[in-house]
Amino acid sequence: MSYYTATTLEKPLADAIMRVEAALKEEGFGVLTRIDVAATLKEKVGAELQPYVILGACNPKLAFEALKRENKVGTMLPCNVVVQEIAPGRSEVAAIDPVASMQAIDNAELRTLAGEVRDRLRRVIERL
Repeated sequence: MSYYTATTLEKPLADAIMRVEAALKEEGFGVLTRIDVAATLKEKVGAELQPYVILGACNPKLAFEALKRENKVGTMLPCNVVVQEIAPGRSEVAAIDPVASMQAIDNAELRTLAGEVRDRLRRVIERL
């Protein structure tokens, strides 16, 4: 089982991020965090990395349902979506598979919710 689902876009990074955010919104997600990993690594350790951004996506209704069932599940939230430039004008988008990440939690109700989140994130990737 893969821990993510991904696709490649013939778009520069900024355009890819806009498309991802719009597709996430259509599936009920908002972006809580935006981490510019490349800029952070450059600043903190002087490392060079291709443009690489992590979007912390959250569907509030589903997050609330998950927290009601398992109050420590917040350690695995929000769902990360990576947008990285793999070549000039070409980006890759990868979203976590929450079913894979939640296998360590013995809670059938939570696994059901994780399946719904996975389906929504897959639709986001397919929509791109």
